[in-house]
Amino acid sequence: MENFLNMLLNTFIPLFVAIDIFVVLPLFLSVTHEISKAKRRVIIRESIITALVVSMAFVALGEAIFRILGITAADFKIAGGLVLLIFAILDIVRHGDEHRKVSDVMGVVPIGVPLIVGPAVLTTLLVLVDHYGVIPTLLSLILNLAIVYFSFINAETIMRIFGKGGIAALSKIMAILLASIAIMMIRIGLENTVKRYLVQ
Repeated sequence: MENFLNMLLNTFIPLFVAIDIFVVLPLFLSVTHEISKAKRRVIIRESIITALVVSMAFVALGEAIFRILGITAADFKIAGGLVLLIFAILDIVRHGDEHRKVSDVMGVVPIGVPLIVGPAVLTTLLVLVDHYGVIPTLLSLILNLAIVYFSFINAETIMRIFGKGGIAALSKIMAILLASIAIMMIRIGLENTVKRYLVQ
Protein backbone atom coordinates (compact mmCIF):
# COMPACT_ATOMS: atom_id res chain seq x y z
CA MET A 1 0.00 0.00 0.00
CA GLU A 2 2.80 2.40 0.90
CA ASN A 3 4.57 1.60 -2.36
CA PHE A 4 1.37 2.31 -4.33
CA LEU A 5 0.89 5.66 -2.55
CA ASN A 6 4.48 6.59 -3.41
CA MET A 7 3.85 5.72 -7.06
CA LEU A 8 0.63 7.75 -6.98
CA LEU A 9 2.50 10.76 -5.60
CA ASN A 10 5.32 10.32 -8.12
CA THR A 11 2.83 10.30 -11.00
CA PHE A 12 0.54 13.01 -9.61
CA ILE A 13 3.20 15.72 -9.26
CA PRO A 14 4.62 15.56 -12.83
CA LEU A 15 1.09 15.68 -14.29
CA PHE A 16 0.11 18.56 -12.02
CA VAL A 17 3.19 20.46 -13.16
CA ALA A 18 2.64 19.58 -16.84
CA ILE A 19 -1.01 20.70 -16.81
CA ASP A 20 0.02 23.92 -15.02
CA ILE A 21 -3.38 25.07 -13.77
CA PHE A 22 -1.85 28.46 -12.92
CA VAL A 23 -1.43 29.14 -16.63
CA VAL A 24 -4.60 27.38 -17.77
CA LEU A 25 -6.89 29.20 -15.33
CA PRO A 26 -6.35 32.79 -16.57
CA LEU A 27 -6.62 31.60 -20.19
CA PHE A 28 -9.85 29.77 -19.39
CA LEU A 29 -11.30 32.94 -17.86
CA SER A 30 -10.18 35.02 -20.85
CA VAL A 31 -12.15 32.86 -23.31
CA THR A 32 -15.26 32.34 -21.14
CA HIS A 33 -15.72 35.63 -19.26
CA GLU A 34 -18.66 36.72 -21.44
CA ILE A 35 -20.48 33.37 -21.17
CA SER A 36 -23.30 32.68 -18.70
CA LYS A 37 -22.57 30.44 -15.70
CA ALA A 38 -24.85 27.70 -17.03
CA LYS A 39 -23.12 27.65 -20.42
CA ARG A 40 -19.72 27.81 -18.74
CA ARG A 41 -20.54 24.68 -16.70
CA VAL A 42 -21.44 22.83 -19.91
CA ILE A 43 -18.14 23.89 -21.49
CA ILE A 44 -16.21 22.82 -18.37
CA ARG A 45 -17.85 19.37 -18.40
CA GLU A 46 -17.14 18.91 -22.13
CA SER A 47 -13.54 20.03 -21.66
CA ILE A 48 -12.81 17.61 -18.81
CA ILE A 49 -14.40 14.67 -20.66
CA THR A 50 -12.43 15.53 -23.80
CA ALA A 51 -9.16 15.80 -21.86
CA LEU A 52 -9.77 12.40 -20.21
CA VAL A 53 -10.75 10.60 -23.43
CA VAL A 54 -7.82 11.99 -25.42
CA SER A 55 -5.36 11.13 -22.64
CA MET A 56 -6.64 7.56 -22.24
CA ALA A 57 -6.60 6.99 -26.00
CA PHE A 58 -3.04 8.29 -26.19
CA VAL A 59 -1.95 5.99 -23.34
CA ALA A 60 -3.67 2.99 -24.97
CA LEU A 61 -2.10 3.57 -28.39
CA GLY A 62 1.30 4.76 -27.21
CA GLU A 63 2.80 1.34 -26.47
CA ALA A 64 1.59 -0.08 -29.80
CA ILE A 65 3.16 2.85 -31.64
CA PHE A 66 6.43 2.22 -29.79
CA ARG A 67 6.47 -1.42 -30.93
CA ILE A 68 5.70 -0.53 -34.56
CA LEU A 69 8.42 2.13 -34.71
CA GLY A 70 10.95 0.14 -32.67
CA ILE A 71 11.20 2.86 -30.00
CA THR A 72 12.45 1.72 -26.59
CA ALA A 73 11.30 3.11 -23.25
CA ALA A 74 14.73 4.68 -22.77
CA ASP A 75 14.49 6.41 -26.16
CA PHE A 76 11.16 7.92 -25.23
CA LYS A 77 12.31 9.03 -21.81
CA ILE A 78 15.19 10.95 -23.38
CA ALA A 79 13.01 12.47 -26.11
CA GLY A 80 10.13 13.15 -23.73
CA GLY A 81 12.48 14.77 -21.23
CA LEU A 82 13.90 17.03 -23.92
CA VAL A 83 10.40 18.06 -25.04
CA LEU A 84 9.33 18.80 -21.46
CA LEU A 85 12.54 20.75 -20.88
CA ILE A 86 11.80 22.93 -23.92
CA PHE A 87 8.24 23.56 -22.69
CA ALA A 88 9.57 24.45 -19.24
CA ILE A 89 12.17 26.86 -20.62
CA LEU A 90 9.54 28.56 -22.81
CA ASP A 91 7.24 28.87 -19.78
CA ILE A 92 10.02 30.46 -17.74
CA VAL A 93 11.17 33.03 -20.32
CA ARG A 94 7.80 34.03 -21.79
CA HIS A 95 5.14 36.27 -20.29
CA GLY A 96 1.88 34.69 -19.10
CA ASP A 97 -0.25 35.90 -22.01
CA GLU A 98 2.15 34.35 -24.53
CA HIS A 99 2.09 30.82 -23.13
CA ARG A 100 -0.65 29.16 -25.10
CA LYS A 101 -2.63 30.77 -27.87
CA VAL A 102 -6.35 30.02 -27.95
CA SER A 103 -8.80 30.35 -30.83
CA ASP A 104 -12.34 31.67 -30.75
CA VAL A 105 -13.77 28.14 -30.59
CA MET A 106 -15.03 27.00 -27.19
CA GLY A 107 -15.62 23.60 -25.60
CA VAL A 108 -13.64 20.62 -26.79
CA VAL A 109 -11.07 22.77 -28.61
CA PRO A 110 -9.15 24.69 -27.39
CA ILE A 111 -10.00 24.23 -23.71
CA GLY A 112 -10.01 20.42 -23.53
CA VAL A 113 -7.20 20.08 -26.07
CA PRO A 114 -4.65 21.64 -26.09
CA LEU A 115 -5.30 23.96 -23.10
CA ILE A 116 -5.75 21.20 -20.49
CA VAL A 117 -4.13 18.29 -22.32
CA GLY A 118 -1.34 19.50 -24.56
CA PRO A 119 1.92 17.94 -25.80
CA ALA A 120 3.61 18.28 -22.39
CA VAL A 121 0.83 16.34 -20.64
CA LEU A 122 0.71 13.60 -23.31
CA THR A 123 4.47 13.19 -23.20
CA THR A 124 4.41 13.01 -19.40
CA LEU A 125 1.63 10.40 -19.48
CA LEU A 126 3.56 8.01 -21.71
CA VAL A 127 6.76 8.34 -19.69
CA LEU A 128 4.90 7.79 -16.40
CA VAL A 129 3.01 4.76 -17.72
CA ASP A 130 6.29 3.18 -18.75
CA HIS A 131 7.95 3.98 -15.42
CA TYR A 132 5.14 3.46 -12.88
CA GLY A 133 2.39 1.58 -14.71
CA VAL A 134 -1.06 2.39 -16.09
CA ILE A 135 -3.18 2.33 -12.90
CA PRO A 136 -1.29 4.92 -10.78
CA THR A 137 -0.80 7.13 -13.84
CA LEU A 138 -4.50 7.14 -14.78
CA LEU A 139 -5.56 7.66 -11.15
CA SER A 140 -3.21 10.66 -10.96
CA LEU A 141 -4.64 11.95 -14.24
CA ILE A 142 -8.19 11.71 -12.88
CA LEU A 143 -7.17 13.48 -9.66
CA ASN A 144 -5.53 16.27 -11.66
CA LEU A 145 -8.57 16.65 -13.89
CA ALA A 146 -10.72 16.88 -10.74
CA ILE A 147 -8.50 19.76 -9.59
CA VAL A 148 -8.89 21.42 -12.99
CA TYR A 149 -12.67 20.99 -12.79
CA PHE A 150 -12.79 22.51 -9.29
CA SER A 151 -10.51 25.37 -10.39
CA PHE A 152 -12.64 26.15 -13.45
CA ILE A 153 -15.86 26.12 -11.44
CA ASN A 154 -14.31 28.55 -8.92
CA ALA A 155 -12.07 30.38 -11.40
CA GLU A 156 -13.12 33.94 -10.56
CA THR A 157 -12.79 33.39 -6.79
CA ILE A 158 -9.33 31.81 -7.15
CA MET A 159 -8.12 34.66 -9.36
CA ARG A 160 -9.33 37.20 -6.79
CA ILE A 161 -7.53 35.39 -3.93
CA PHE A 162 -4.15 34.99 -5.64
CA GLY A 163 -4.24 37.98 -7.97
CA LYS A 164 -2.64 38.12 -11.41
CA GLY A 165 0.86 38.52 -9.98
CA GLY A 166 0.49 35.58 -7.62
CA ILE A 167 -0.78 33.32 -10.39
CA ALA A 168 2.15 34.34 -12.62
CA ALA A 169 4.67 33.61 -9.84
CA LEU A 170 3.18 30.17 -9.16
CA SER A 171 3.31 29.41 -12.88
CA LYS A 172 7.06 30.17 -12.97
CA ILE A 173 7.63 27.85 -10.00
CA MET A 174 5.72 25.10 -11.80
CA ALA A 175 7.89 25.65 -14.89
CA ILE A 176 11.08 25.23 -12.84
CA LEU A 177 9.71 22.01 -11.34
CA LEU A 178 8.82 20.77 -14.83
CA ALA A 179 12.39 21.48 -15.99
CA SER A 180 13.74 19.48 -13.04
CA ILE A 181 11.45 16.55 -13.85
CA ALA A 182 12.54 16.74 -17.51
CA ILE A 183 16.21 16.52 -16.52
CA MET A 184 15.41 13.50 -14.32
CA MET A 185 13.68 11.77 -17.26
CA ILE A 186 16.64 12.42 -19.54
CA ARG A 187 19.05 11.11 -16.89
CA ILE A 188 17.04 7.90 -16.37
CA GLY A 189 16.77 7.38 -20.13
CA LEU A 190 20.52 7.78 -20.60
CA GLU A 191 21.25 5.43 -17.68
CA ASN A 192 18.94 2.77 -19.14
CA THR A 193 20.51 3.14 -22.60
CA VAL A 194 24.03 2.74 -21.21
CA LYS A 195 22.98 -0.32 -19.17
CA ARG A 196 21.39 -1.89 -22.27
CA TYR A 197 24.56 -1.51 -24.31
CA LEU A 198 26.76 -2.77 -21.45
CA VAL A 199 24.62 -5.92 -21.15
CA GLN A 200 24.91 -6.53 -24.90
